[in-house]
Amino acid sequence: MRVVAVMNYKGGVGKTTLTANLGAVAASRGLRVLLLDLDPQTNLTFSFFSIDDWHERLADNRTIKQWYGAEMPGRDIPLPQLVVSPERVNDVLYGTGGRLDLISSHLGLIDIDLELAALLGGTTTLDGSKRRFLDLHGCLRQALEDSFFAEYDLVLIDCAPNFGLVTKTAIVASERILVPAKADYLSTLGLDYLVGNCTGLVQQFNDFVHHKGGGREHEPIEPDFLGVVFTMVQIYSQQLTAAQHRYFEEVQANSQVPVLKSHIRNSTKHFGDAGESGVPAMLRTTGRDEVVREFDELADEVLGALSLSGNRR
Repeated sequence: MRVVAVMNYKGGVGKTTLTANLGAVAASRGLRVLLLDLDPQTNLTFSFFSIDDWHERLADNRTIKQWYGAEMPGRDIPLPQLVVSPERVNDVLYGTGGRLDLISSHLGLIDIDLELAALLGGTTTLDGSKRRFLDLHGCLRQALEDSFFAEYDLVLIDCAPNFGLVTKTAIVASERILVPAKADYLSTLGLDYLVGNCTGLVQQFNDFVHHKGGGREHEPIEPDFLGVVFTMVQIYSQQLTAAQHRYFEEVQANSQVPVLKSHIRNSTKHFGDAGESGVPAMLRTTGRDEVVREFDELADEVLGALSLSGNRR
């Protein structure tokens, strides 16, 4: 199983659209995919379930909010119990050998970071504080080690556009980090800041693991950046605009995060009604237009980097 966090400090960069469609393409190639929605906006969840369905079937007891909101994350409800299989998308995937499952988010997740921060206190010794740090930051990683999740080939975690405690648990749980970004100033401004924060988190977590008072049940972590994928790009005459090409070059030359060769263009035709049908655009589009080819190229690049094989569409 490969675990990938999808994140950027800047919202509005197509992060959720990319996560839903990349997961769908991977599943269409015969892979078993789990999407984990950690963004309180809940847009990934609403890409597969209507708001009415979510309220009726999931909101009260089958979202990640209930899992994080326990006295300690996972204490009241096992993570596997939250996994659901969206019917409409899996009907489309029937016959491919693949599957796409989901752990739903909740708008109330926005308050969980404060509750988790409070749990970091309450210990009177340095060793106890370090153990509490490891237990909290490593909670999602340990939960995903349940044998239930061994059946999945790929887990994609849609993170909130922040570096709160919930997002940190996703980083600790992940092997790789994928960064969607628009080719503009604000979307690329925080890339090195993101790298610095991730590096600091990894170093602190591993220092506490190696400390003699650290939790013996925790192992060191080493998440790596899979790369930046530019999204919502504008294409004219089969070329990027000059302004966007400049941002490509600047990030390639100056950022610590590698830039993927693939990019995804802006397309209201494909993504303007995201979520209404419960099936990501890449599974609804007939034929092989430019956007479909771009997502196939992105899937080739991402799955290749993760050493995951699937049946190419």
